[in-house]
Amino acid sequence: MHAVTGAVSAPARLPSAESVMAQAGSENFTVASAVLGRRRCADLLALYGFARLVDDVGDEAPGDRAALLDLVEGQLDDIYAGREPDHPLMRTLAATVHERRLPDGPFRRLIAANRQDQVVTRYETFAQLLDYCQLSAAPVGELVLHVFDAATPERVVLSDRVCAALQVIEHLQDIDEDHARGRVYMPRQDMISVGCDDGALVAHANSARRALIALEARRARSLLAGGAPLAATLPVRPRLAVAGFVAGGRCALDALQRSEPRSRRALARAYLRAAAGR
Repeated sequence: MHAVTGAVSAPARLPSAESVMAQAGSENFTVASAVLGRRRCADLLALYGFARLVDDVGDEAPGDRAALLDLVEGQLDDIYAGREPDHPLMRTLAATVHERRLPDGPFRRLIAANRQDQVVTRYETFAQLLDYCQLSAAPVGELVLHVFDAATPERVVLSDRVCAALQVIEHLQDIDEDHARGRVYMPRQDMISVGCDDGALVAHANSARRALIALEARRARSLLAGGAPLAATLPVRPRLAVAGFVAGGRCALDALQRSEPRSRRALARAYLRAAAGR
């Protein structure tokens, strides 16, 4: 796997740290960071930097993306072997990994998700999409729980549900963008069940697309409800952070189904509900 290291230079070919972190302000990943304190915020930004770097390589990097993902994983190997990686974001991650004693499995699953994106462009069933979410989304929640020193098996299960819901919501928001990249995350069986072919999927004003979005939104809302009790099990600061993610997801679903922007009042109501673990 590391044979590509000599052919591809990390600083020269991977996205720069500056270009990756420039996106942080608009991402759900950092929405709740303000309530966590400076140290926790720094740790979350280190996780964000890795996740965004891997996604940028898997989605947008020119050239051999599989080789670049190999390179990222090689630098992850360096971190866990006690060696200093080359890329600035990976060096930042190393400090968090060592201080928080983070396991390597979640990081490797995020890389695996992007490897899968290079070869899998459609999913047959919603269950298959959830399996993908276990690679692409659940690892983030698990790592965040580790940063909070709160990663019990029971909490990880709840976190997986929240993360899967947020991933499904993101796919609903990005239908057009994903389709332009040659990917359709909406399960084929669900599209057939509501009479939504590829043409209807990317044509906004049609009942089949609306029915498909409504179906997947109901499933995402159910996943959020199943994971929402996580907040009530956590201390105050991480509870507020998790509540922010759950509330944001619910309001995003409302906006998708009503085709209107989220209101501050609705977000506040959703936040208070989520902070109570409901």
